[in-house]
Amino acid sequence: MGKKLNISRFRPLLVSVLSILFGFAAGSLLLLASGVDPMECYLYLFRGGISTTTRIFNTLANAIPLIFTGLSITFAYKTGLFNIGATGQMMIAGLASVITALSLPAPRVILLPAVVLSGLLAGVLWGGFQGFLKSRFNVNEVVSGIMMNWIAHWMVYYIVSDAFQSATMVTESRTIPDEASLRASWLYQLTGSSSFNYGFFLALAAVVVIHFILKHTVTGYHMKAVGLSPEAAEYGGIHVKKNTILSMAIAGALAGLAGVSYYCGYSSSIRIGVQPSQGFDGIAVALLGNLSPVGVIFAAAFFAVLQAGKGYMNAMVHVAPEIADTILSIIIYFAAISKLVDLYFDRFFAWLHGRKKRTDAVKGAEQE
Repeated sequence: MGKKLNISRFRPLLVSVLSILFGFAAGSLLLLASGVDPMECYLYLFRGGISTTTRIFNTLANAIPLIFTGLSITFAYKTGLFNIGATGQMMIAGLASVITALSLPAPRVILLPAVVLSGLLAGVLWGGFQGFLKSRFNVNEVVSGIMMNWIAHWMVYYIVSDAFQSATMVTESRTIPDEASLRASWLYQLTGSSSFNYGFFLALAAVVVIHFILKHTVTGYHMKAVGLSPEAAEYGGIHVKKNTILSMAIAGALAGLAGVSYYCGYSSSIRIGVQPSQGFDGIAVALLGNLSPVGVIFAAAFFAVLQAGKGYMNAMVHVAPEIADTILSIIIYFAAISKLVDLYFDRFFAWLHGRKKRTDAVKGAEQE
């Protein structure tokens, strides 16, 4: 019984680790078929992300928007919704924050909070509207999320092109002033000239807040109850429509902060015609993190290491970029299906337990 309890306690971690190992094993087959040593490739893959102080903090900077989007998908899932619109929420929040940064002449102490708040509110409105469509007209949030991703895409395209286009680069906005950036000179010096910024601390704070809402508040209980069974929740006196809108608004706020941290932290402008991959990568991050706010932090860091180390692996081992991208996709794919590993987890340990009992029985019979 003690062993079972120990396994149960570490089950989420074991499932995530097994998913990653399966991904690396599948990727090794492709590398072997290409005539490349998998161990050497993976060694450089991780060196590219964590071999120096600068690389470590650049990796953490890459993880910031992934933490936010992973948290957004996790929160929506916990409340019975699937937020596939995180990409659009990122873009619309990034647009709002960049416009604020370029339009509001103010000192840093006023401008930076205004930039973060404008992006947060844009994400709330974009996500909340999807929740409204769901609650009022029963529009599936997946359908509305995909459609609103493209609406945000073209809004960024036309607004930036018409009013905020860079004088030197027609595909991006003007560079935001330093007063509006989440970066800081002291962080730049402390982290070896990396792109690490205040967004990391915002992300950790968001994890604490979401964990508290889901575990220790009546509102969180109501939203989870609606997710588990809307009919039962309504019978129990919970306002289902209001909680659906609120759930998507909070998920949108988190994805909006991802947009702020990406366009006004990791970057310093917003590009047109490009949708950020973090919106969809957040789905895999949430699944690998076992749909846990704390687990999302480590899953996002792992994904960021892979993204950061890919180029270094290409340069050192001379792997074709297409193969490197495929390897990365395979690993992410297996990470995303960690729920399938979880499904067979009990069967595997039951098989091991049964095998051990049979072995002990045989040994007992031989001794007699």
